[in-house]
Amino acid sequence: MRIGITVDSSCDLPREWLDEHHVVVLPTTVKIDNTTFADERDPIATLRFYRETLGDKVHSATTIPFSSEQFREVYLNQLVTEYDFVFSIVISKTRSQIYENATKASHEILRYYHPIREKAGLKGIFQMRVIDSKSAFVGPAIAVQDGVRMIAAGEHHNAIRERLEFLADNTYAYMVPRDLFHLRASIVKRGDKSLPWHRAALGTLLDIKPILQIYRGDTGTAGKAKGFDNAAIALFDYAADRVRKGLLAPYVNLSYGGELDKLRALPGYDKLARACEEHGAKMMEAVMSITAMVNVGEGALTVGFASPPHEAKFGTGH
Repeated sequence: MRIGITVDSSCDLPREWLDEHHVVVLPTTVKIDNTTFADERDPIATLRFYRETLGDKVHSATTIPFSSEQFREVYLNQLVTEYDFVFSIVISKTRSQIYENATKASHEILRYYHPIREKAGLKGIFQMRVIDSKSAFVGPAIAVQDGVRMIAAGEHHNAIRERLEFLADNTYAYMVPRDLFHLRASIVKRGDKSLPWHRAALGTLLDIKPILQIYRGDTGTAGKAKGFDNAAIALFDYAADRVRKGLLAPYVNLSYGGELDKLRALPGYDKLARACEEHGAKMMEAVMSITAMVNVGEGALTVGFASPPHEAKFGTGH
């Protein structure tokens, strides 16, 4: 059976890795004034568009998720003949309409694919499954990486589905934003009131950076530190500790809203890299998607991994 995977462009894995493993990227559209940009996870194009086109207008930019019609078109025109079973791993349904759109499209895809496969001389049914990653940015990458591994090993699609859903329930993703006002402006657009103006103002005034956690679809503040560097140290230390205690999948993913050299220069980065090397965890880095940067701001840091359930505890970062 030919099994494939699709992701939306907010999944923070390097484009070259996705292409190498035949993971199909379904782009998100970024719109500002009369300019639109298809986020296809091209890191060079992402940084150029962010800095040259968005600039100071980034607060007014909006992201448009892949629609049900677009899902249907890609599947019926391409995927139903390339594969027999496709897993569509998407950003948490609590953060985007992509899950809803993909699920809606799946009903029509499964209804209309038969003559397309027959015309291509293919026998047998086509199947698909939409997986809510219950996470965002680097979080969904964990399920994608393990799904690719299982496909290469010839695992049955039922075993893959169970594994992907298990990882979705046990993935922890963290983010440290640089600009709290930018973050507040973006979440207010979604009707989210979790970061009031006075908290953003006070955090900016005192240079207090939150460490945000996304777990099982819920987003909240798991820790904080004075200054971005101290927050990064606290997050890297915590991730290294989870690596030493044992992960549920041997991957730690990082993304950064800018050049990766700046990510690698952050204090605490080397400590996490050493922990991953010593304990057999693959650490993968990616430039944050334009979709993510529009929502959380340039220069943000994210870290994600799958771990047994626990309560996150952060040091002061000093």
